[in-house]
Amino acid sequence: MKTSETNDKSANLPRIYLARHGETAWSLTGQHTGLTDVPLTGHGEDNARALGHLLVGLSFDKVLTSPLQRASRTCQLAGFAAVAEADSDLVEWNYGEFEGLRTDEIHRKHPGWQLFRDGCPGGESPGEVGARADRVLKRICTGSGNILLFSSGHFLRVLAVRWLGLEPALGRFFMLDSASASILGYENCPSKPVIQTWNDTSHLTTQPVTNSNYEINTIFT
Repeated sequence: MKTSETNDKSANLPRIYLARHGETAWSLTGQHTGLTDVPLTGHGEDNARALGHLLVGLSFDKVLTSPLQRASRTCQLAGFAAVAEADSDLVEWNYGEFEGLRTDEIHRKHPGWQLFRDGCPGGESPGEVGARADRVLKRICTGSGNILLFSSGHFLRVLAVRWLGLEPALGRFFMLDSASASILGYENCPSKPVIQTWNDTSHLTTQPVTNSNYEINTIFT
């Protein structure tokens, strides 16, 4: 897996690998998929296997996955089911009343709504998702080995900005495609967290389909 250039000190520090789940029917149509337990499509399963090929040869002290099947199945097809542990804090953002809706449908009743700023009625606020991300980071940042996480797009974007010490709202600037891989690490020392690789889809035979209805919201909220 490609990483940005690092010096010897950075190379010896632990890294957190982020794996977004493969394609689902709802990710194709741009429906917000929080706690609804939708399966991968056939194409999504193929991409999960390709993600496994990208990670071959890497060693992990711990592998954690969201218990939702789109993440746990991706974990399984990537070859890590035997060593993975389910972590309920890794589930996707709870979209509450907006579950299953596309952004344009939400905007008909809530013009100007922005996920990373406003959160979801009956679901989670950005701060609540950020608190979950903080709990995950606190648990996994205790050892000296690499960690692999399987989860969903919006949650991983919040986790990445919390790794950097930034507010959850800034997750809107970090795009993540299905079955992508990213790496969180350090520059020189543990007091300097960085993103070493982001949204790597080089392992996929066909590039992910971007649903404009969904991604306009996720980029510009």
